[in-house]
Amino acid sequence: MIEIGKMHKLQVIGKSEMGTYLNFKNARGRDDILLPKNKEPQEFEIGDEIEVFVYKDSEDKTIATLKKPKLTMGELGLLRVVDITKFGAFLDWGLPKDLLLPFREQEGEITKGDLCLVGLYIDDNDKICATMHIYNLLSTESPYKKNDRARGTVYSINKDYGMFVAVDNTYHGLIHNNELYGNYTVGNNIEVRVKKVREDGKLELSLREEAYNEIEGDAQKIMERLNSSGGTLPINDNSSPDYIKAELKISKRAFKRAIGRLLKEGAVKITEEGIERMW
Repeated sequence: MIEIGKMHKLQVIGKSEMGTYLNFKNARGRDDILLPKNKEPQEFEIGDEIEVFVYKDSEDKTIATLKKPKLTMGELGLLRVVDITKFGAFLDWGLPKDLLLPFREQEGEITKGDLCLVGLYIDDNDKICATMHIYNLLSTESPYKKNDRARGTVYSINKDYGMFVAVDNTYHGLIHNNELYGNYTVGNNIEVRVKKVREDGKLELSLREEAYNEIEGDAQKIMERLNSSGGTLPINDNSSPDYIKAELKISKRAFKRAIGRLLKEGAVKITEEGIERMW
């Protein structure tokens, strides 16, 4: 059986006014696939082997095309939203018939013009559709090691776990909640640091530099806030981690490291109300 959604190398086994009939070499029968003449005007001879993509056309007929789409079954890719309808979003994947991304397969808010990271699946009606639920399509065999830098696409955000990232749009990655600073949405392309490569190959990620590289940046951030607030900030060691994170976008641990650096340099002093700039 010739699977839809994939590229196949098939042999020309017959011709008609409608087009060219294809099947696997030495195979014959009702599974022959039509390469329509009106869509593929090239001429082929019986016995020729050609590479085609097999899918369903706008009339739900299984046909072949010489055009390779931007995405095939088992692959992940960024596709552009070209329309929003009552059925879902339609994506441009390089074929005459746009690819449906059903509402139930979407993550976050989708608008026309967006790029969506998707994979393919076959629905209950034997049609090729797109899905943004790509967790099971990601690889655990990445080339990365601890402290490597990489880029990835945010594909899901879970309030209990954190932000799921497809590193290189290919590999499993997760930024835990305690590593999240700032506002992100599904579809954001971000730079990350690999904190840990787990035994199962999945990557634990961070949006921040290594601790010894963070201090200078965090200290600068605190000084800028002091300057913009008149030289004082109502934040100290007794402030809650959530308050520090909300005010400075850094963890309490990072705050204490940076304050220690600033105290050592004589740039700030600790008061009952918080911290105060010395110069």
